[in-house]
Amino acid sequence: MPISQTILPEFEHEMANTRKTLERIPDDKFAWKPHEKSSSLGGLATHLANIPSWTKNTFAQDELDVAPPGQPPYRLEEKKSTAELLAAFDENVASARAALESATDEDWQGKWSLLMGGKTIFTLPRTAVMRGFVMNHLIHHRAQLGVYLRLLDVPVPSIYGPSADEGGF
Repeated sequence: MPISQTILPEFEHEMANTRKTLERIPDDKFAWKPHEKSSSLGGLATHLANIPSWTKNTFAQDELDVAPPGQPPYRLEEKKSTAELLAAFDENVASARAALESATDEDWQGKWSLLMGGKTIFTLPRTAVMRGFVMNHLIHHRAQLGVYLRLLDVPVPSIYGPSADEGGF
């Protein structure tokens, strides 16, 4: 079975759970922060909605420099509403799904690098980039968003099992 076909079910499952979490974000709380050092709810949610877009880059390019020398660093414009956030997420998931569906096993074995200011942060096979840098990164920030929701007394959805707010799946 091709590598893409083995990861697509997991990808679909994680994206559905992520969308379910993003749907809970109240429009009037985008500026809220649990601590002065924390990202705002809107900033965290925007980052989370953007992570699937990294999939396309992972297969289309061999590297990404988030602060290319002589250019401004990459900055993501924060979404202003849950509807805007979900539209961006859905678009990013669709492009990620297309990249996964068209990736060959050979594509998966190629190397990919993350750079900052021209300096390599890491170089990994695309299999590891998808698992660690994309999927695990998304899961990490989705859990962080769950904590934000809990602190705001917004019901946290069940993800891998029942949450305190939802008794089942």
